Amino acid sequence: MAETEVAQVRFGIVGCANIARKVARAINLASNSILHAIASRSIDKAKRFASDNGLDPRVKIYGSYDQLLDDPSVDAVYMPLPTSLHVHWAVMAAQKGKHVLIEKPTALDVGELDTILEACQSNGLQFMDGSMWLHHPRTVKMKEMLFDSKLLGDVNYIYSTSTTSASPEFFENDIRVKGNLDSLGALGDLGWYCLGAVLWAKNYQLPTVVTALPDVTTNSDGVIVSFSASIQYKEPSSSGATTNAIIYCSFLADTSMDLTITGSKGSLNLNDFIIPQRESSASFEFTLGAKLVDLHIGWNVKPERVVVNCDELPQEGLMVEEFTRIVAGIRTTPGVLPDPKWPEISRKTQMLVDAVKKSVDLGCKPVYF
Repeated sequence: MAETEVAQVRFGIVGCANIARKVARAINLASNSILHAIASRSIDKAKRFASDNGLDPRVKIYGSYDQLLDDPSVDAVYMPLPTSLHVHWAVMAAQKGKHVLIEKPTALDVGELDTILEACQSNGLQFMDGSMWLHHPRTVKMKEMLFDSKLLGDVNYIYSTSTTSASPEFFENDIRVKGNLDSLGALGDLGWYCLGAVLWAKNYQLPTVVTALPDVTTNSDGVIVSFSASIQYKEPSSSGATTNAIIYCSFLADTSMDLTITGSKGSLNLNDFIIPQRESSASFEFTLGAKLVDLHIGWNVKPERVVVNCDELPQEGLMVEEFTRIVAGIRTTPGVLPDPKWPEISRKTQMLVDAVKKSVDLGCKPVYF
């Protein structure tokens, strides 16, 4: 690589899943990282990935994951592997001294995730999951308004969806509906976003009780393909209000990515919270002090549309930049430690995934924290 690239964090991508195309682009767009190597269990598949995505010919191509992890020039890995493989390969990456950016869901359960986090922590390595929406400037702006006591007030209600109408080919071939590869199905793939959004809106406070609703649909492999869940915070806020949340996630419904947060003074709403409809800008609606006018024939206010530009980098590029900023600090500055914020977010999200799964397995009975 060129001398100007020496200071950049050198990434290896372990696995050539479709989402890896997006992150490979993000790695090359970010200012402080470069794609150094890719690996697949098939050298032909790795070569095809490199060709199809126009990768720099200097990118190393490996026909096994072990070969990439043994490359001393790789500083960090991105892992878009089936969830059932995460614990093995993420731990191995940490043991080889690689920082870990892993696709969600992070693991099949919190026990597996704890094994990964312990491997990263004991080796002084940064861990982060691939929840890109958390890094978008719109998310930052929403959080500023969400926690301004003069605006939204106490959060009373959260509603979130993540749905997609999957094709017959998806149900036949995709790893996300294969019990031996990704047994969490829609709960892990889509529910991760909605459960994460509930935690985000509550400043990562864990709920009191989680209950899967009795509309769970599974395939012949026993994998969840559609579900709803209730998340309740029964400890009252300063105003005496509790918080209830409902999420709906499905491979059987038309595309939706809704997030609505209703507070004691106002509400916030958007319908593309996971992936903005446009890469360069995103928006949300905020309503403050809404009431019905006389005779209830309308509202006294209209929602305010807040537009947030994202001109420099898409959200996945901002995710990579944040991750590599931390990694670079650890590598170059004595005494700098991994940022515990990101592992904590992942672990709490995984805890809620586990709670929904346990509720499903118990016949939709409540699971208490």
